[in-house]
Amino acid sequence: MTGNCAVILAVGEGTRMKSKQPKVLAQVLFKPLIDWVIDSARACDLGEKNICVVTGHGKQALCAHLPQDVETVEQTERLGTGHAVMQAREFLRRHGSGNVLILGGDAPFMDGETARLALEYHTRTGSAATVISAVVSDPTGYGRIVRDANGDFSGITEEKDASDDQRQIREINSGAYWFNVQALLVALEKMEQNAKYRLNAAKEYYLTDAIEILRSMGQRVSTFNSKNEAVALGANDRDQLAQLNEIARQQVIRRHRLAGVSIPFDSGIVIAPDVQIGRDTEILQGTILKGKTVIGEDAVIGPNTVLENCVVEDGAQLVQTFGTDARVCKNTQIGPFARLRPGTVIGENVRVGNFVEIKNSTVGNETKISHLSYIGDTDVGEGVNVGSGCATVNFTGKEKFRTTIGDHAFIGCDTSLVAPVRVGARAYTGAGSTITEDVPDDALALGRARQVIKKDWVKVKKPYRK
Repeated sequence: MTGNCAVILAVGEGTRMKSKQPKVLAQVLFKPLIDWVIDSARACDLGEKNICVVTGHGKQALCAHLPQDVETVEQTERLGTGHAVMQAREFLRRHGSGNVLILGGDAPFMDGETARLALEYHTRTGSAATVISAVVSDPTGYGRIVRDANGDFSGITEEKDASDDQRQIREINSGAYWFNVQALLVALEKMEQNAKYRLNAAKEYYLTDAIEILRSMGQRVSTFNSKNEAVALGANDRDQLAQLNEIARQQVIRRHRLAGVSIPFDSGIVIAPDVQIGRDTEILQGTILKGKTVIGEDAVIGPNTVLENCVVEDGAQLVQTFGTDARVCKNTQIGPFARLRPGTVIGENVRVGNFVEIKNSTVGNETKISHLSYIGDTDVGEGVNVGSGCATVNFTGKEKFRTTIGDHAFIGCDTSLVAPVRVGARAYTGAGSTITEDVPDDALALGRARQVIKKDWVKVKKPYRK
């Protein structure tokens, strides 16, 4: 097999995260760190089955999370980044004459554009290796890019092995590289065969030693300086993770503002990186947009609305609404205090009011479900009016059944529709009814006991007490 590929190092325990999960499953904007990195690798047009993740701590949880087209290998001993890449040698050999992108699985801001531009530079210069670097204000903890008197790259020094002068260098190794696959395989073999490459403070194989080996062989090694200072940022504890979240939050908000989305105040607003929002949509305070939510143009979302993997079409308004895996069509108004559960599709020009919950149901155009109702496993037609306090009784305790409400039906207040049941087109149900049988088109259904009045019952049963 030929072509470019990627190896992602995801072996860290994340001990300081105080988590049972591997560090790379910690989330930034509700998206695991490893997913950010995989997306950056995919942006380089690697194709399917061209990504390998090196696992370690938490292998089972990580492998269960990864996409099926991502290959995994395990580093059973923690012997450094060079040793981690050694575990992927069989994967590398299958990619023949291509190039490999090496990424850290906990560096979410190594963006796809930087990786693509670095590949272009790597290929154009005919380099055996290209180090992606960045100039940062605080280089503490990072390997430093060392240059000679002419400013040419001469090596990378890890902080624990750096001199005092080298620690003052602000150009750092981001931990991301492009290698010619064959050149990297040769360097890894030489590294493994020569004990000197473990004579460092940590007694580990550093991937940066592969750079030294290639240079000693007369191979060209380049650096590509990213304009994105955040490319090297990672997190070792929850406090640093919170800092990554805030950086990402501001970046995403700014991106949407520049694309024509109105976000007048960003207090309490969190937008996941894969969310799409159309022009002239307004996002108000306290709104959280998660997953792959897609919002059209001229919509109003919020305040205090949470949507996950939802589609909201042009002109819709959602106020204080909680929605998951639901679709809201054009010019529909939802909320306040509404809940849209998975499988829900709301048509155009619908009004769903306060304290309404809809689950796994379709609601036709122009329908009104204004307040205090539950619609579950139901197909509601167009132009239906559902009064307050109505419920579809969809669960027997063992099985769930569907309810059908025809076009332009009128469901009176406090009606219970016991599924499976059908209310016909233009049919009415009387307020307070329990409907257990199908209602024909144009019919009125009453399912309640006749009112009985017992005179003086209170005087007899409940005598007045002062």
